[in-house]
Amino acid sequence: MKKRVLSGIQPSGKLHLGNMIGALNNWVNLQNEFDCFFFIADLHALTTSYADTSGLKDFSFQAAIDMVSVGLDPDKCTMFRQSDLPEHSEMHLLLSMIVPLPWLERVPTYKGQIDELKGKDLGTYGFLGYPVLQAADILIYKADFVPVGSDQLPHIELTREIARRFNNLYGNVFPEPAAKLTQIPLLPGLDGRKMSKSYGNTIAISDNKDTIRKKIESMITDPARVKKIDQGHPDVCNVFSYYKIFAPQNISALETKCKNAQLGCVECKQAFSDILIRFLSPIQEKRADLASNPENIKKILDLGSIKAKESAGLTLEETKKAMRLI
Repeated sequence: MKKRVLSGIQPSGKLHLGNMIGALNNWVNLQNEFDCFFFIADLHALTTSYADTSGLKDFSFQAAIDMVSVGLDPDKCTMFRQSDLPEHSEMHLLLSMIVPLPWLERVPTYKGQIDELKGKDLGTYGFLGYPVLQAADILIYKADFVPVGSDQLPHIELTREIARRFNNLYGNVFPEPAAKLTQIPLLPGLDGRKMSKSYGNTIAISDNKDTIRKKIESMITDPARVKKIDQGHPDVCNVFSYYKIFAPQNISALETKCKNAQLGCVECKQAFSDILIRFLSPIQEKRADLASNPENIKKILDLGSIKAKESAGLTLEETKKAMRLI
């Protein structure tokens, strides 16, 4: 049997290029090799966006469209929405009973996100318990691997600790999942910081041509290059980092022209806009077709939920039996 992979993505806004490069493209490759469960983590989105849920339902639906548009195939993987399976919430509750509070407070991303999202009140149980919900997502499918970047390794280790603690208390129910490290290309946001919806510095997969051009125009380039005749420093230019990912074949010539002041920043941005629009064109064409037939997306999620429920239900029953609840 194929090894099982599980991963999710938050619909806290429109999915962006960082999501595509950092997660979705990797998922497309994994679906050909593993038994993959990929979900839209709308419950996770509540941990930081609980105060305004007006767009959550639509963001979740649009995320499903993006997932299929970039190449996820419902015949090769299982796609579903987290909140459609109450088993996730029940498993979260059961696991939360055995997790020591200090385990959660020491997770590096806990304090990191509080600093990153200073405008939001994150002093909630839901936010503190986010890693337990994440562990529930993973353990309920007895996933063998979880694809993550290095910054997420503490979450996977915590999940392994929770599995060990549960098994020691109640008997062996959960295998310990392993992190499947992915080499994620660095794609900063428009302002040079991490690309994040909370920073408002993203390019969405669904952005139209005019929006893409305006956003590229606003990007930070070499701060030391004031005039076109000034020599450039590509390594500190935000646009150059995008070229590395979306047009690597152009890197050598671009670097030479920039360093020799043969190419101005405005012209460079215009050229990259054309490259990115061409890159996204087939994805957006497929996206438009999917958006015009919403019932097809709903069917994909419904069928995915049915398949996921079969697996999650069995594990939840096994968990409750081990805890002597049934």
